[in-house]
Amino acid sequence: MMKTNEDLQKDVQDAIKWEPLLRAAEIGVTAKDGIVTLSGTVDSYAKKSEAEAAAKKVTGVKVVVEEIEIKTYSNLYNRDDNDLANEVLNAYKWNWEIPNDKVTVKVENGWITLEGEFNWNYQREAAERIVKKLAGVKGISNLISIKSETHDEIEKMGIESALARNWSIKEQDIHVKVDGTKVTLTGDVDSWYQKEEAGRVAWNAPGVVTVNNELVVEYDYSLVD
Repeated sequence: MMKTNEDLQKDVQDAIKWEPLLRAAEIGVTAKDGIVTLSGTVDSYAKKSEAEAAAKKVTGVKVVVEEIEIKTYSNLYNRDDNDLANEVLNAYKWNWEIPNDKVTVKVENGWITLEGEFNWNYQREAAERIVKKLAGVKGISNLISIKSETHDEIEKMGIESALARNWSIKEQDIHVKVDGTKVTLTGDVDSWYQKEEAGRVAWNAPGVVTVNNELVVEYDYSLVD
Protein backbone atom coordinates (compact mmCIF):
# COMPACT_ATOMS: atom_id res chain seq x y z
CA MET A 1 0.00 0.00 0.00
CA MET A 2 1.43 3.35 -1.08
CA LYS A 3 1.25 6.50 0.98
CA THR A 4 0.86 10.00 -0.35
CA ASN A 5 2.85 12.82 1.21
CA GLU A 6 -0.35 13.92 2.95
CA ASP A 7 -0.86 10.42 4.37
CA LEU A 8 2.65 10.37 5.81
CA GLN A 9 2.28 13.88 7.24
CA LYS A 10 -0.95 12.92 9.01
CA ASP A 11 0.50 9.65 10.32
CA VAL A 12 3.47 11.51 11.85
CA GLN A 13 1.19 14.21 13.31
CA ASP A 14 -1.00 11.54 14.88
CA ALA A 15 2.04 9.68 16.26
CA ILE A 16 3.32 12.86 17.91
CA LYS A 17 -0.09 13.76 19.36
CA TRP A 18 -0.41 10.23 20.78
CA GLU A 19 2.59 10.78 23.07
CA PRO A 20 1.39 12.21 26.42
CA LEU A 21 4.46 14.41 26.74
CA LEU A 22 3.71 16.08 23.40
CA ARG A 23 -0.07 16.51 23.34
CA ALA A 24 0.13 20.19 24.25
CA ALA A 25 3.25 20.86 22.15
CA GLU A 26 3.04 22.89 18.95
CA ILE A 27 5.09 20.84 16.50
CA GLY A 28 4.82 21.37 12.76
CA VAL A 29 5.20 18.45 10.36
CA THR A 30 5.91 18.44 6.63
CA ALA A 31 6.51 15.34 4.50
CA LYS A 32 7.95 14.85 1.03
CA ASP A 33 8.80 11.40 -0.40
CA GLY A 34 9.69 9.99 3.00
CA ILE A 35 11.61 13.02 4.26
CA VAL A 36 9.85 14.40 7.34
CA THR A 37 10.69 17.82 8.77
CA LEU A 38 9.73 18.72 12.33
CA SER A 39 9.56 22.34 13.42
CA GLY A 40 8.22 24.40 16.29
CA THR A 41 9.20 25.26 19.85
CA VAL A 42 9.21 23.15 23.02
CA ASP A 43 10.36 23.87 26.56
CA SER A 44 12.60 20.82 27.13
CA TYR A 45 15.07 18.54 25.42
CA ALA A 46 12.95 15.57 26.50
CA LYS A 47 10.05 16.79 24.35
CA LYS A 48 12.32 17.52 21.39
CA SER A 49 13.79 14.02 21.60
CA GLU A 50 10.37 12.40 22.05
CA ALA A 51 9.02 14.09 18.92
CA GLU A 52 11.90 12.81 16.82
CA ALA A 53 11.53 9.29 18.24
CA ALA A 54 7.78 9.26 17.54
CA ALA A 55 8.30 10.36 13.94
CA LYS A 56 10.94 7.68 13.29
CA LYS A 57 8.53 4.93 14.32
CA VAL A 58 6.08 5.72 11.52
CA THR A 59 6.17 3.35 8.57
CA GLY A 60 7.49 5.07 5.46
CA VAL A 61 9.68 7.64 7.20
CA LYS A 62 13.11 7.60 5.54
CA VAL A 63 14.71 10.67 7.08
CA VAL A 64 13.77 12.99 9.94
CA VAL A 65 14.98 16.58 9.68
CA GLU A 66 14.63 17.96 13.18
CA GLU A 67 14.37 21.77 13.41
CA ILE A 68 12.60 22.02 16.77
CA GLU A 69 13.87 24.78 19.05
CA ILE A 70 14.04 24.72 22.83
CA LYS A 71 12.76 27.88 24.51
CA THR A 72 12.46 27.98 28.26
CA TYR A 73 10.05 30.16 30.17
CA SER A 74 10.90 29.10 33.72
CA ASN A 75 13.98 29.31 35.93
CA LEU A 76 13.57 25.56 36.41
CA TYR A 77 14.96 25.07 32.91
CA ASN A 78 17.61 27.81 33.06
CA ARG A 79 20.00 26.11 35.41
CA ASP A 80 23.59 26.59 36.47
CA ASP A 81 25.91 24.24 34.55
CA ASN A 82 27.59 22.98 37.73
CA ASP A 83 24.26 22.10 39.31
CA LEU A 84 23.20 20.26 36.17
CA ALA A 85 26.50 18.34 36.01
CA ASN A 86 26.12 17.27 39.64
CA GLU A 87 22.56 16.09 39.00
CA VAL A 88 23.74 13.98 36.07
CA LEU A 89 26.47 12.35 38.15
CA ASN A 90 24.06 11.68 41.02
CA ALA A 91 21.57 10.10 38.62
CA TYR A 92 24.30 7.82 37.32
CA LYS A 93 25.37 6.86 40.81
CA TRP A 94 21.98 5.31 41.53
CA ASN A 95 21.52 3.56 38.18
CA TRP A 96 22.70 -0.04 37.91
CA GLU A 97 23.23 0.21 34.14
CA ILE A 98 25.95 2.86 34.41
CA PRO A 99 29.44 1.63 35.39
CA ASN A 100 30.77 3.57 38.37
CA ASP A 101 33.36 6.28 37.69
CA LYS A 102 33.53 5.54 33.95
CA VAL A 103 31.73 8.63 32.68
CA THR A 104 33.08 12.14 32.32
CA VAL A 105 30.38 14.80 32.18
CA LYS A 106 30.92 18.26 30.72
CA VAL A 107 28.17 20.90 30.68
CA GLU A 108 28.33 24.14 28.73
CA ASN A 109 25.27 26.40 28.56
CA GLY A 110 22.99 23.43 29.15
CA TRP A 111 24.64 21.27 26.47
CA ILE A 112 25.94 18.01 27.94
CA THR A 113 28.91 16.08 26.58
CA LEU A 114 29.41 12.50 27.79
CA GLU A 115 32.78 10.78 27.47
CA GLY A 116 34.15 7.48 28.73
CA GLU A 117 34.51 3.82 27.85
CA PHE A 118 31.86 1.14 28.45
CA ASN A 119 31.69 -2.59 27.75
CA TRP A 120 28.17 -2.59 26.28
CA ASN A 121 26.17 -0.34 24.01
CA TYR A 122 23.06 -0.60 26.24
CA GLN A 123 25.11 1.17 28.93
CA ARG A 124 25.93 4.00 26.53
CA GLU A 125 22.26 4.31 25.55
CA ALA A 126 21.22 4.33 29.21
CA ALA A 127 23.66 7.15 29.95
CA GLU A 128 22.01 9.30 27.28
CA ARG A 129 18.45 8.26 28.16
CA ILE A 130 18.86 9.35 31.78
CA VAL A 131 20.20 12.77 30.80
CA LYS A 132 17.35 13.45 28.37
CA LYS A 133 14.84 13.55 31.20
CA LEU A 134 16.59 16.21 33.28
CA ALA A 135 15.26 19.76 33.36
CA GLY A 136 17.61 22.31 31.86
CA VAL A 137 19.22 20.06 29.25
CA LYS A 138 19.46 21.75 25.86
CA GLY A 139 21.42 19.11 23.95
CA ILE A 140 23.55 15.98 24.28
CA SER A 141 26.78 14.81 22.64
CA ASN A 142 27.29 11.15 23.47
CA LEU A 143 30.98 10.42 22.86
CA ILE A 144 31.16 7.29 25.01
CA SER A 145 33.07 4.51 23.24
CA ILE A 146 32.65 0.74 23.51
CA LYS A 147 35.47 -1.65 24.42
CA SER A 148 34.21 -5.17 24.93
CA GLU A 149 35.81 -7.37 27.60
CA THR A 150 34.82 -10.57 25.82
CA HIS A 151 37.18 -11.98 23.22
CA ASP A 152 34.77 -14.56 21.87
CA GLU A 153 34.22 -14.61 18.12
CA ILE A 154 31.07 -12.75 17.15
CA GLU A 155 28.48 -15.23 15.94
CA LYS A 156 27.00 -14.06 12.65
CA MET A 157 24.35 -16.77 12.84
CA GLY A 158 23.37 -15.60 16.32
CA ILE A 159 22.72 -12.07 15.06
CA GLU A 160 20.76 -13.40 12.09
CA SER A 161 18.64 -15.56 14.38
CA ALA A 162 17.96 -12.61 16.70
CA LEU A 163 16.86 -10.50 13.73
CA ALA A 164 14.57 -13.31 12.56
CA ARG A 165 12.97 -13.56 16.03
CA ASN A 166 12.15 -9.85 16.19
CA TRP A 167 8.54 -9.38 15.03
CA SER A 168 9.11 -5.86 13.69
CA ILE A 169 12.00 -6.72 11.35
CA LYS A 170 11.89 -10.47 10.68
CA GLU A 171 10.36 -10.02 7.22
CA GLN A 172 12.87 -7.38 6.14
CA ASP A 173 15.77 -7.86 3.71
CA ILE A 174 18.69 -7.56 6.15
CA HIS A 175 22.19 -8.96 5.55
CA VAL A 176 24.82 -9.36 8.27
CA LYS A 177 28.59 -9.17 7.80
CA VAL A 178 31.04 -9.72 10.66
CA ASP A 179 34.65 -8.51 10.51
CA GLY A 180 36.48 -8.93 13.81
CA THR A 181 34.57 -6.83 16.35
CA LYS A 182 32.66 -4.92 13.67
CA VAL A 183 29.18 -5.80 12.39
CA THR A 184 27.84 -4.31 9.16
CA LEU A 185 24.14 -4.39 8.27
CA THR A 186 23.02 -3.92 4.68
CA GLY A 187 19.72 -4.31 2.84
CA ASP A 188 16.31 -2.64 2.83
CA VAL A 189 13.72 -1.92 5.52
CA ASP A 190 10.36 -0.10 5.50
CA SER A 191 10.96 2.47 8.23
CA TRP A 192 13.59 4.29 10.25
CA TYR A 193 12.32 2.48 13.35
CA GLN A 194 13.13 -0.88 11.74
CA LYS A 195 16.61 0.36 10.84
CA GLU A 196 17.31 1.41 14.41
CA GLU A 197 15.79 -1.77 15.83
CA ALA A 198 18.05 -3.92 13.63
CA GLY A 199 21.04 -1.92 14.84
CA ARG A 200 20.00 -2.41 18.47
CA VAL A 201 19.74 -6.17 17.94
CA ALA A 202 23.23 -6.30 16.41
CA TRP A 203 24.69 -4.32 19.30
CA ASN A 204 23.42 -6.96 21.74
CA ALA A 205 25.81 -9.60 20.38
CA PRO A 206 28.75 -10.27 22.74
CA GLY A 207 32.04 -8.81 21.55
CA VAL A 208 30.61 -6.12 19.28
CA VAL A 209 32.53 -2.84 19.36
CA THR A 210 31.18 -1.20 16.20
CA VAL A 211 27.95 -1.51 14.24
CA ASN A 212 27.84 0.02 10.76
CA ASN A 213 24.16 0.34 10.04
CA GLU A 214 23.97 0.77 6.27
CA LEU A 215 20.34 -0.32 5.95
CA VAL A 216 18.37 1.73 3.44
CA VAL A 217 14.80 2.78 4.18
CA GLU A 218 12.76 2.00 1.08
CA TYR A 219 9.07 2.71 0.71
CA ASP A 220 6.80 3.27 -2.29
CA TYR A 221 5.15 6.67 -2.53
CA SER A 222 2.68 8.04 -4.96
CA LEU A 223 3.71 11.48 -6.12
CA VAL A 224 0.27 12.93 -5.39
CA ASP A 225 0.46 15.74 -2.81
